[in-house]
Amino acid sequence: MQCRRPKSRVDSVRFEQEKALTTNQEALEDGTRVFHGACPHDCPDTCAVQVKVRDGRVVGVRGRRDHPFTDGRLCVKVNHFEERVNHPERVLYPLRRTGPKGSGQFERIGWDEALAEIGRRWRGLIAEHGAQAILPCGYLGNLGLLQGLNVGDPFFNRLGATVSERSFCGSGATTGTIMTLGGSPGTEPESFVHSRYIILWACNLISTGGHHWPIIAEARRRGAKVVVIDPVRGRTARQADWHLAIRPGTDGALALGLVNVLVAEDLIDRDYVERHTVGFDALTTRAAEYTPERVAAITGLDAEDVRRLAREYATAQPSVIRIGVALERHPGGGNAARLIAGLPALVGAWRHVGGGFLYMPIAAFPVHWDRLMRADLLTGPLRVLNLWKLGAALTGRLALDPPIRSLFVYNCNPAVTLPRQDWILEGLAREDLFTVVSEHFVTDTARYADLVLPATTQPEHLDIVVPWGHLYLTYNAPAVPPAGEAVANTELFRRLAREMGFDDPCFRATDRELLEQAFDWSHPALADIDLARLERDGFARLAVPDSDRWVPHAEGGFPTPSGKVELVASMAAGGNFVVSAYRQGHETHQDGSVVPAVAEFIPPRADPDHPLVVLSPKSHFFINSNFANVERQLAHAGEQAVTLHPDDAAARAVEEGDRVEVRNARGAFQAIARISHDVAPGVVVAVLGHWPGRTIGGRGVNAVTDDAYADLGRAPLFSDTRVEIRRL
Repeated sequence: MQCRRPKSRVDSVRFEQEKALTTNQEALEDGTRVFHGACPHDCPDTCAVQVKVRDGRVVGVRGRRDHPFTDGRLCVKVNHFEERVNHPERVLYPLRRTGPKGSGQFERIGWDEALAEIGRRWRGLIAEHGAQAILPCGYLGNLGLLQGLNVGDPFFNRLGATVSERSFCGSGATTGTIMTLGGSPGTEPESFVHSRYIILWACNLISTGGHHWPIIAEARRRGAKVVVIDPVRGRTARQADWHLAIRPGTDGALALGLVNVLVAEDLIDRDYVERHTVGFDALTTRAAEYTPERVAAITGLDAEDVRRLAREYATAQPSVIRIGVALERHPGGGNAARLIAGLPALVGAWRHVGGGFLYMPIAAFPVHWDRLMRADLLTGPLRVLNLWKLGAALTGRLALDPPIRSLFVYNCNPAVTLPRQDWILEGLAREDLFTVVSEHFVTDTARYADLVLPATTQPEHLDIVVPWGHLYLTYNAPAVPPAGEAVANTELFRRLAREMGFDDPCFRATDRELLEQAFDWSHPALADIDLARLERDGFARLAVPDSDRWVPHAEGGFPTPSGKVELVASMAAGGNFVVSAYRQGHETHQDGSVVPAVAEFIPPRADPDHPLVVLSPKSHFFINSNFANVERQLAHAGEQAVTLHPDDAAARAVEEGDRVEVRNARGAFQAIARISHDVAPGVVVAVLGHWPGRTIGGRGVNAVTDDAYADLGRAPLFSDTRVEIRRL
């Protein structure tokens, strides 16, 4: 039976979602219905969720007990997701600014009025300045295939707007690992249970990927040793067998020191190296300079610990390394990832179930990314702007022709998450900047908007989430109708396309049709998996060998140009190359990064006037800035704090609980001092996520963060931020 299609654009997405409410549900005795859900957040775990609905309202969530990775458990962030869905501060209707920018003063308007104003303003800007005066600003506030990173790309490509380059999470380490291992998904996460030696490098797993930890804990019960390499003794390091408190940004030196010891003590798997690597001799020459004693001086570790780590890693097979995103956030982070990714081949770890290397296994999923991004719709001259430079672009410090005259923000909160916070807020305050924000709440960014548009939360729309930490596709059914007049991102861009007169088929496709187009359903990894199965079951593991049998590179077969682990990277042919250019204005800029054929150690920057380095890891209670306005999370997280080593605190006459200022030449923020031996001397920690408008002093940690790039992939330098602290 064919359903009647809705006639009005206001109810078009509601029709599709309400129709879906009749499927993917389980009825309980008290009238509660349970729907398949997928956690939408930028976390490697992508939990399979059961959404409980009663009387058309989300009343609870729980983790799927039958999902091997979720295992019935949600994290502290998502455990009460219904509080976010039903939050009294949610934006439920389109809003127009009535007060000064930044005041957060708005009035309710209708969707037709909001769309008409956007169309009128954009048509005027395009006529006067060209479409490149419009800049989309979106990222991973939602990780779904439909509603997430690429949802706005087709529309803005068709519009001819400036293209947003988004490289501030994962791009540096991903570039480095691809140069070494190609697009390999790496070691299957569940197979870690078979590992005998597990190194978690720059990876506070319990706070940022906690569903992998029980698998690792089971490996420990079976006799594995867990080593954490991290400047901070966080929750994961406290649970580990051995914590190595390395100096920030010196990971590449430690990796070279390990190679040095492996060679000097003949701990190399010569057969595997000869058959499945290229460039071993060149790497050995590079590592010869990095004796344990030199590495100790660079990293702050003991020389004997460098030797011990190398010996144990080589001899306790299968050994495996999992790296975190934090690794790349230093001047040499990409090169460090290259070096670390090469270590398993040197000791033959890839021969074994549970051996090898893991970063992001997303390459295993056969997604038609081109169909999601639609680069073929690009019109007119191409201009690309990296959003890491947003503050400079909005304030005119980065010369652009034409300048940015309109900013459209979705899935992103740049006032909190991007660097040069003072510049971001200064730019958002421009009266000549027409800013539209699609959001759940009036965030610090939305307070500066001319228009705020209401967005759906995860239980209110359709999606599939592809994880970056395991091998399960997860389906998200719409469990309740959208609150108020909220619309899904896909519907938002359909409406904008109609307003701008775009009639391309992709702007008329339903969400289900878009999902059908998003995958290569004929790929072997999707054998016996289709959309109907995902709708029925809620999740499905890729059709790859199970975790007890999968050894992806026992006989090599790396997806590099050579088919081997490239210790000398063919992507750096000719000895070195400059990272690809990108256009800003009418001038082509190079980021100046030179990539050597053999990875090298690039030291962190020095600043004698600012002797402390501030790290801004993810909070245990927030996901970036998500949940930082939810009372339950705030009660656990407390106020913005900065943690110092006792020696650094004493040198500045700072005591526990003091209000302090953290400052450098870029800006300052205020925080409550916490004093702990969990951080090394010279290191301070201020977690990311607090909304500046709700903190003392009105600024967050990104007020001091630089907008320079690391060595590869135009990765950010979050963790190469030098500061000084004083008591207020």
